[in-house]
Order: sequence, then structure tokens, then C-alpha cells
Amino acid sequence: MIDRPPIFTDRRDAGRQLAEALRRFTIDDPVVLGLPRGGVPVAFEVADELGAPLDVIFVRKIGAPGHPELGLGALVDGVEPQVVINRDVVELVAPPDGYVEQEVRRELEEIGRRRQLYLGGRAPVAVRDRVAVVVDDGVATGGTVRAALQGLKTAGAGRRVLAVPVGPPDVMRGLRDVADEIVCLARPEPFIAVGLWYHDFTQTEDDEVVMLLARAEQRTARRRTVESGRRSGGAPPAQAPP
Repeated sequence: MIDRPPIFTDRRDAGRQLAEALRRFTIDDPVVLGLPRGGVPVAFEVADELGAPLDVIFVRKIGAPGHPELGLGALVDGVEPQVVINRDVVELVAPPDGYVEQEVRRELEEIGRRRQLYLGGRAPVAVRDRVAVVVDDGVATGGTVRAALQGLKTAGAGRRVLAVPVGPPDVMRGLRDVADEIVCLARPEPFIAVGLWYHDFTQTEDDEVVMLLARAEQRTARRRTVESGRRSGGAPPAQAPP
């Protein structure tokens, strides 16, 4: 039984609180990666505070033959998508030759479809040698963020920061081996579920994700214009409201 009140009003409030906590870190040349869909409103606020580009990072489970809920591994989105394999499960299941490669191709198509939906097919933001800040609205089992962080390491991210509003203490401790930094605002015990720690945990719809990503892209474009003007010695142009 949990008798404590929720910590966050909604995902945007959680994002603002998370952004405030991240201010104490020195994060150079970051890219913020939100896990769709619920992580995007949180990541939007973080990207605004860090002055960073916002992208989504898709993680697609590679299910076992006849048992799609049993993960042989995961496909992680990016400029060069990464396959993270669970060797123990693969050895246990012994999938037929070519099965994993076939599933990877299928999941790549699904990632492409979703990227087209959310970003009009815009290519992923490069993470090589940059600080990759992975953001979700909370962590329950940690499987998705673990795969994302492992994939980013293989993709050459210079530093991997996991930033989430809430997660169970034992799971957050278990993620230390795949993240260079972890920022988690609350680690309640008992945990039960992510949604219990929000007043409003309404499902994030595709339209909201599309809108926030478009606003973030406009913000990034304005920053580039201002920085270009400063480098060239010209006056910065008037900025549109956020």
C-alpha cells in the first residue's frame, strides 16, 4: 500500500524537474534522446534546458521464434542501428540460421515507418563522440533503457547519461554498468509502477510526439542561426517565441 502523494504533476513537469537536476552537470555537445512515446515530453524539457537537439531513439525487441515476448536481443535505432544480443537466451533457444537477421530487417522497416511518422523520415542525430542523454518518463524493469545504452556505446557515443524522473532502487543500481552517469530524481520503495508517481499519466499520443519534435527542431534551427551570426560578427536575428 502506497500512501505517499505523486511526485510529478505530469510528464512536462517531470521534465522540468529533471532538467533542473541536470544543470549541475557539465555536459558538452549533448544530444537528448527520448524513448517514444512517453519519454518525449520529458525529453523535450531536458533538451530545452541543455540547448541540445532532440531526437527519438527506438528500441525494438527481437523475439524468439514462437515466443515473441522472450527477447533474443534488441535493435537500437541510430545513424548505424545496433543489434544488442542476449547470448544466454540465444544459446538456450537456438533459433534457426538466419532468423535473427530476418527479424532485424523486419524491425528496421518498423523503425523506418515510425521515424517517418514522427520526423518525416529525418535521419537520426549523430551520437559518435557526443554526450548522449537518454530520457524516459520512468524506469520499471530497465530492459529498454539498458538496450538503448548498450547500443549507444557500440555506436560510439562519447558519454552516456541516463536521465529519468523515477525508477525502483534495485533496477537503477543495476543500470550502473551501462551508463556513465545516472540522474534519477526519485527511487521510491515500494515502487509498483511508474504511473503511480504522476498525478496525470495520460498516454502520450502520436500527435503530441510529432508536435514536440517539430518544435524542438525549430528551436535547434534558431540556435544554429544565432550561433552562425555570432561567429560571423553579425547581429543575431530576432527569435520567434518558443
